[in-house]
Amino acid sequence: MRSKVLKSCLALAIVLAASLGPVEFAHAQAAKGPSGLPLPRFVTLKSKRVNLRIGPGTDYAVSWMYLKSGLPVEIIQEYDNWRRIRDADGTEGWVNQSLLSGQRAAIAAPWMKTKGKGIFVNLRREAQPSASIIAKLEPGVMLTIGECNGDWCRAETEGATGWVAQSEIWGAYPGEAFK
Repeated sequence: MRSKVLKSCLALAIVLAASLGPVEFAHAQAAKGPSGLPLPRFVTLKSKRVNLRIGPGTDYAVSWMYLKSGLPVEIIQEYDNWRRIRDADGTEGWVNQSLLSGQRAAIAAPWMKTKGKGIFVNLRREAQPSASIIAKLEPGVMLTIGECNGDWCRAETEGATGWVAQSEIWGAYPGEAFK
């Protein structure tokens, strides 16, 4: 009896999933925060000096200070004018929303920084694995992102513009598409 119920539930889930068709990542995966914007979402630091606080307010202690504008961070929670963020290293804390920008950026394979020399992320001329390589990026290099198609992101760093595999950066979700 239990296996019949499970099979029926599985069949119903498959039918429902098929009827929905393809759905963009942001609409299928993300919940909405109090701001009406999706959570989680990627943004960048607007200012060169940003205090990361242990709570949502200026009465809370500063646990870290970021000294680079344009750094990608992930908003994971909202409270009033405050956003709980996570950086590429996993550090979390609260930042005032006025210090964040909707512009997109990414970091080339930050999880590969400790793997040694000779590991690179390829910046390609076109959005395909066989396209010619414009630049070899070391893990940790920051990129400005203009658009992503779900598999590839158009990126720029230090004058080089091309396409990078979305799976090799931190700053865009797998399957996320935007312009």
